[in-house]
Amino acid sequence: MPREDYQDQLESLEDDVLYMSEVVLERFRMGLDALERKDEELAHEVIEGDHEINELYLELEGDCIDLLALQQPVASDLRFIAASFKIITDLERVADLATNLGEYTLDAKRDMYPDVDIQAIGDTTLEMVEDAMAAYAARDAAACHDIAERDDAVDDRCRDASDTVVRDLIESELDADSDDTDVEDLMNEVSRLLLTIRDLERVGDHAVNMAARTLYMVENDDALIY
Repeated sequence: MPREDYQDQLESLEDDVLYMSEVVLERFRMGLDALERKDEELAHEVIEGDHEINELYLELEGDCIDLLALQQPVASDLRFIAASFKIITDLERVADLATNLGEYTLDAKRDMYPDVDIQAIGDTTLEMVEDAMAAYAARDAAACHDIAERDDAVDDRCRDASDTVVRDLIESELDADSDDTDVEDLMNEVSRLLLTIRDLERVGDHAVNMAARTLYMVENDDALIY
C-alpha cells in the first residue's frame, strides 16, 4: 500500500468515526424524544435502526484491524488508530442505550415522577458525547479534562433522581385496597425509570471514555483512562 494511500485511509477513518458519531447522536436524540412524547412509532424507528449502527461498527472495526495489520504505524498513528477503535466501541454502546430508551417508551404506561427531569439529564449526557467527539476531531486535550469533570455532576444528578424515585415508591399511595395489578404496575414503572436513569449515567461514562482515549491519542496521557 503506497504511503500516501495509507495517509488517505487514516483521514478516511477519522471521517467515518465522526459520521458514526452523528448517526449515534441522532438515534439518542430520537430515543429521548420518543420517551418524552411516548411516541411508539419513533421508538420503533430507534430500535429497528440499531442494525445500521452495528454494521457501521463492524465496518470500522475492520478498517482499524487492516490499518494495524497491513502497516507499521508510527507511535502517533498507532495511538490514533487505537483511540478510534475504542471510541467506535463506546459509540456502539451508546447506540444500544438509545435502543433501550425506545424499549422503555414502549413499556411506559404513565408519567409518575414529575420531580425527575429525565430530559435534562439526557440532554446533558448527549452534549458530553457531542463535545467528546468535537475534542477528537480538534485534538483538544483541554476539552477532554473538562468532559471528565462534568461527569461528576451527572453522577450526582442521577443519584438524586434515583433517590427521588425510591422515596416516592416508599411514600406511594398504594394501600390495603390496592390489588396485585396496582402493585405490579407501580413496580414496573419504578423499574423502568431506574433503568432509564442508569442508562443515561452510562452515556456520560462513555463520553468520558471517548475523551480519555482522545487525550491519550493527543498527548500520550493516560490520566483519564480507568
